[in-house]
Amino acid sequence: MLVKYRNFVQKTKSVSRYFHVESNASGNSSSSVDKKVAIFWDLDNKPPNSFPPYDAAVKLKLAATSFGYVRYMVAYANRHAFRHVPQVVREERKERKLLNQLENKGVLKPVEPYFCRVCGRRFYNNDKLVNHFKQIHEREQKKRLNQIDSAKGKRRVNLVAKYSMKMNKYKNASRDVLTPKVGYGLADELKRAGFWVRTESDKPQAADVALRDHMVEMMDRRKVECLMLVSDDSDFVNVLKEAKLRCLKTVVVGDINDGALKRVADAGFSWREILMGKAKKEAVSVLGQWKDRDVLKKLEWTYKPEVDNKLYYSDDGLDVESEDEGADDIIDGVGADRMQNEDAGAWWELH
Repeated sequence: MLVKYRNFVQKTKSVSRYFHVESNASGNSSSSVDKKVAIFWDLDNKPPNSFPPYDAAVKLKLAATSFGYVRYMVAYANRHAFRHVPQVVREERKERKLLNQLENKGVLKPVEPYFCRVCGRRFYNNDKLVNHFKQIHEREQKKRLNQIDSAKGKRRVNLVAKYSMKMNKYKNASRDVLTPKVGYGLADELKRAGFWVRTESDKPQAADVALRDHMVEMMDRRKVECLMLVSDDSDFVNVLKEAKLRCLKTVVVGDINDGALKRVADAGFSWREILMGKAKKEAVSVLGQWKDRDVLKKLEWTYKPEVDNKLYYSDDGLDVESEDEGADDIIDGVGADRMQNEDAGAWWELH
């Protein structure tokens, strides 16, 4: 019975060893995939001005998945960052305004009608679609919100469950129809991509301090094993150095080719590489370098005096004190006769 149990244990060990070595479809080992990754986005320093916020956030998350499992996605900014409208968005709004004027005059007619994504009605004029959306669907949305705010307890829960589908449908449709009053929908677009957006006061360096504290807190609690920082601000150099001292992997996303952050971090990419998918391809070589570095660290010799002394003193049951006592006997002449008797014969005569 005991022999059968040992054979079963050996078989299970061999099977588990094969499963441990097995890699996923992307070519990364299971240990690299299991690493928890956290994305920290400094929106004040690196906003997605020339790219749609939602697309940039999705591409950023896709690149981060190459280094492990994305557990946290955080974005910090001051209030003025959400009020700012990029030049690209301003030009698009001007073009849309000019097209609306031409459509109202009858000079231009759209090739395909405008569809209302809530009720499905068709319009051949964008202004008519906007007016329809505001007069009907926006009023219905306000009524739903007022009912939920006025209700309490179980009735509130039932109303939220009842209107959740309609409210999500309205939010998705309002992004394309209604122009946001503040900024250009940066916070909403990042939240839609899964980011946790935090707005700080307009005091200088308020968002940077909050973001730095959040990163240190994550390291103290050991919640992540890889940090991805989206910024070019050199104030975060000390945080990256601290992360490397704690054996965390660091990745920086920024536009500066040879910035201070990229010199400290383990890997660095630009926005263009993130959006083109080049960062995801290069992540394979970066993971290989990290793996080789970890293997070399394990092979490094380290001096541990407690372990070395224990092995030295306990070797074959001998200790230094016994050797010292034997030396004292020889010096005192106690063992001199013994040495003479042993050396009495010729050296080639063996006992």
